[in-house]
Amino acid sequence: MTTANTLTSVNPVLRVAPAAPAAAVVHFEASLAFHADVSDVAAALASGGDPGFVLLDSRSTESWDQGHVPGAVHLPTALVPEQAERLLDKAVPVVTYCWGPGCDGAARAALALARLGFRVKEMLGGFEYWVREGFGYETWEGRAERAADPLTAPVNSADCGC
Repeated sequence: MTTANTLTSVNPVLRVAPAAPAAAVVHFEASLAFHADVSDVAAALASGGDPGFVLLDSRSTESWDQGHVPGAVHLPTALVPEQAERLLDKAVPVVTYCWGPGCDGAARAALALARLGFRVKEMLGGFEYWVREGFGYETWEGRAERAADPLTAPVNSADCGC
């Protein structure tokens, strides 16, 4: 007979027990208040109306020229404190992005915006996952698109079901 204590000491997943349901609700609600999924951002932008937020690319001009999400506003993180209030409306939430999951530029931009009084979320996956999920992008040469990476997006469906 295996006891819960024996199982958790052997199983690395359960070495630290899962949070109580009430604590999990608080955590995951907070996480969703701070983050947006690439697919959700793409769906909101493709809906044809006002998505209800501004998408902000916080990378350098060179990175922006290399590729960016169509319709995004370009404001490098370092310039947020001096230019955000001139370029953005505090009544409209801002969703920030940078290169990808290995970059925390979007989080730094989101922090700078929050310090100025903006409501803000970070787009998880950044530009990397935007492209990997097969969404169109713009470069200094014009519009581009790549096939969806089957490891990051459904290949035969418009919706992952999550």
